Formats: sequence, C-alpha cells, structure tokens
Amino acid sequence: MAVNSYTAGIKESDVQKLRSILEERGFEFKEKQYAHFGAKKGKLNVTVYEKGPKVLVQGKETEDFVQFILEPEILGEARLGNEEVLMPEMFEPHFGIDESGKGDFFGPLVIAGAYVNKDIARSLIDNGVMDSKRISSDKKIAKLAELIRKTPNIAWEVIVLRPEKYNELYTKFGNLNRLLAWGHAAVIRSLAEKVPSCPRALSDQFAREELLQRALKQQGESVGHVELEQRTKGESDVAVAAASILAREAFVDWVNRASEKGGVKMPLGAGPHVLESAREIVKRYDREILEKVTKVHFKTTQQI
Repeated sequence: MAVNSYTAGIKESDVQKLRSILEERGFEFKEKQYAHFGAKKGKLNVTVYEKGPKVLVQGKETEDFVQFILEPEILGEARLGNEEVLMPEMFEPHFGIDESGKGDFFGPLVIAGAYVNKDIARSLIDNGVMDSKRISSDKKIAKLAELIRKTPNIAWEVIVLRPEKYNELYTKFGNLNRLLAWGHAAVIRSLAEKVPSCPRALSDQFAREELLQRALKQQGESVGHVELEQRTKGESDVAVAAASILAREAFVDWVNRASEKGGVKMPLGAGPHVLESAREIVKRYDREILEKVTKVHFKTTQQI
C-alpha cells in the first residue's frame, strides 16, 4: 500500500536545512499554527512543527519524498518501512492510551485506548495513523477513526466524561492528574478484559508514575499483570496515536452536536473567543448551563 502520510522527529539544526532544500525544489511556503513553517508543491505538503521538532509529510508523493529527500538528506537513515527494526517495541503487543479535551473549556474529557500487535501496528502505520494533534481536519480524524475500528483483531475503548460527570469527578478527585489517572486506568482495565494476554500499556507522560500505578491497582486483579509505562512524546507510538485519534473524534463529535443543539458555536481551547461564546450561552440560558457544557474549574468560569 502506498504511503500517503509520514511523520518523523528531526533536530533543531535540521529545520532550516530542510527549509532550504524545499526552497531549492520550488515549494511554496505558508505560516501554520504551532509550526516553523508549512510548504506545498503540487499535491505534496510538508509541515515542520515546533514541538519536537517534527516533520509531517502528506500527499500522493509522500513515499518518494521520504525515501529520496528526507531520509538521505535530513534523517541520515532509511526509516520508511524499517520501523520494525528501528522501533521493535512498537510492534510488540501493548495498549496505547491517550486523551482529548483536557485543555478545552467546552466539552467532555475523552480517554481512549487501543491494542496493537505486530500485524495491527503495521496496518495502522501503512494507513497513515499518527498523533491526532498533527491532523487539523476533523474529516480526516473521522476517516482514520473508522479505519482504526475496522482494523482486523484490534481492540479499542473510549470513555467520554460529559461535562456534568467531569465536574463531579473533578470535585471528588481534587485535581486533574488524579482524574486522568483514574480514567487511564479504567480504559486499561477495559482493554485488559478484551485482551487478557496483553502484557504492557503505554501512555504519554502526564503525572508521577506512582499516581497511575495506584489508580491501576484500584481497578482490580484483571490489570495486575499489565506493566505500565509513561513517556514523553508517547504519541510517536502507533497505539498511542490510534488512541489519540479515537479520543479526538469522540470529543469533536460531542462539541459539534452540543453546539448544534444549543444554537451557539462552542469553540475549542480556552482563549478570548471561548469566553465570548460562553457569555452568549449564559445570556441565552442561565448560569447553570455551564455545568452541562463546560469544565467549571477553569478560570474562564470566574471571568464569565
């Protein structure tokens, strides 16, 4: 199967080098949020994100660009198709866990997980599964999420904590990290019941290891055998990337449906535009509506 999407970490010193290479080859440049730059030539798009830094290549000519330009001139090694050699642990059976919505005033907190083995991981990579934060199109997220769910032998779980439930649990746990630990542990327990033989779970680093270990222990014996791992940039693992896509799809779907039902667009994030929409919602309904559509511990609530 042709590769239409590829992502890889690069060095800070290679950001300008890659830009020069693209300039020489006639790429057109544009500014992109959270990115050093975006570049396009024909149907090929190249974006270099600030976080990492990381390069994302998309389009029908992705494979040729990676093999003949990115790998020899920037990466210095042949990675495409060789992930099993370079990252063997990503192809071993494990769960990947990620969340969406924790930084958004409107909407739920969604925590998702996915199980992969060698065949599942290969299939997801070949079909362009990557961290959802690198995908700006909701339509692309939905398409990938459907592809993930239809992947043979995959197991997945999505927990949607609607704002009312989120606010209740936040009050109970006292802070976001404890709530996240509980949610991650609940997803791992559900996956472990579906795939009891899976030995390991991986998530992005969000809290002290003992916090998640304690939450996992409270889930009971079904997860007692699961080795837990947190690491920064966990989304580089395909199982975590798949979980991030499933979580993002559920989060965006809830916000879109709630916006349509309420008659006021609920923007993502927590900036001034969010404050303006929240005030409109309170004006149209009442203050109590915030418990049903927002995370009320945000400072935005006091600003309203």
